[in-house]
Amino acid sequence: MPHNSIKSLFENSAEWIGKVVDVKGWVRSRRGNKYVQFVALNDGTSIKSLQIVFDLEKFNDEQLKGVTTGSAIHVRGLLVESQGKGQTIEVQAETLELYGTADPDTYPLQKKGHSLEFLREKAHLRPRTNTFAAVLRIRHALAYAIHKFFNDKGFYYFHTPLITASDAEGAGAQFQVTTLPLEDLPVDKEGNIDYSKDFFGKMASLTVSGQLEGELGATALGCIYTFGPTFRAENSNTPRHLSEFWMIEPEMAFYEIADNMDLAEEFIKYCITYALEHCKDDIEFLAEHFDKELPERLKFVVENEFIRLPYTEGVKILEESGKKFEFPVYWGVDLASEHERYLVEEHFKKPVILTDYPKEIKAFYMKLNDDGKTVRAMDVLFPKIGEIIGGSQREEDFDKLKNRMEELGLEGMDWYLDTRRYGSVPHSGFGLGFERLVLFVTGMQNIRDVIPFPRYPKNCEY
Repeated sequence: MPHNSIKSLFENSAEWIGKVVDVKGWVRSRRGNKYVQFVALNDGTSIKSLQIVFDLEKFNDEQLKGVTTGSAIHVRGLLVESQGKGQTIEVQAETLELYGTADPDTYPLQKKGHSLEFLREKAHLRPRTNTFAAVLRIRHALAYAIHKFFNDKGFYYFHTPLITASDAEGAGAQFQVTTLPLEDLPVDKEGNIDYSKDFFGKMASLTVSGQLEGELGATALGCIYTFGPTFRAENSNTPRHLSEFWMIEPEMAFYEIADNMDLAEEFIKYCITYALEHCKDDIEFLAEHFDKELPERLKFVVENEFIRLPYTEGVKILEESGKKFEFPVYWGVDLASEHERYLVEEHFKKPVILTDYPKEIKAFYMKLNDDGKTVRAMDVLFPKIGEIIGGSQREEDFDKLKNRMEELGLEGMDWYLDTRRYGSVPHSGFGLGFERLVLFVTGMQNIRDVIPFPRYPKNCEY
């Protein structure tokens, strides 16, 4: 017989009060006196724990001996309205089954508070804490919202390869994939590594983006989106970077840059609205303990129209602001997070979509504007986080794209040029780092705290 989830009991308490319920979960805490013991039980379905009341006339010390913080138990009992403070319902225990004990002397997650740094070292156990359970439930809700949004708009979920021979970003920060013996690498006559002896017969890497392959899907299916892991071998130890993270990358045939911006704004508002509606308790918990401004900041994004601002005008605003920035501002510079946040938080007090960047600081595939200096790029800028989405209209002109690739020395991508040789169309797309979105919606400060098992330089545990 299925047991009752704690979430369902809180949501449907009127239906269950006065009935026997069957609950299973992990003990968060235990307290009491010589007459009664109170156990806070959590099964992961809700931020709320369910109070279990053990009457010591029914249960002896030996039966309750193993019921310690971290242990797993199964209880049957009567659900009643609680007379105590802090909970609305509780279970008067009738039977107890102990699944697994947790030694109170060695169990790392005691009732006392733990720093996020400490919990990072215990990533295999931290989902059992209120904080990380809340983050992971929100992460799940956002992932579902993403699939629902695109499915309802008629997009097709398109799987792109994790192992690739191309570098979509052109930055070279890729993890190499090889089966060659590292202690005795084969070399050719010139002394270079002979990749013809490798598993794929050529140099291969983990993908930094599914965009290029996504474009192939869009030029056949119309509108697609990818949602999968990507990998960056940058030696970045910042609160905003991971070496393995998840990306959402829609690509749309026949979309120009304005259509792209419309979709990005609609998409991200949809995801945040979904979280506000379906993760209310978890968001309120995180706001109470980490970021009191979180609910208002989420509503700020949902309730405001995004400002659309050319890069050139943005730079002018920054130069004339009178504010002393850590990093210099001038036309042609890749704006830092502090510059982006100033535009959003102080100048406009609204989310901003910055457009028409200098071509030198953007990727080769972006469509060149008529001025020959800028490209039809777009970055969505948010409060507290800066850039959360990056995208562009893609260059559909064969000659212009080929010339740009030759300028940058990009080779071996005839397959990509074929989409411009045969039936080329205007098309656009963008990328959203999923963990950046989860970071924003949860109010957490470090991106390593919004993914179950973070990968970053010098860390690859589990």
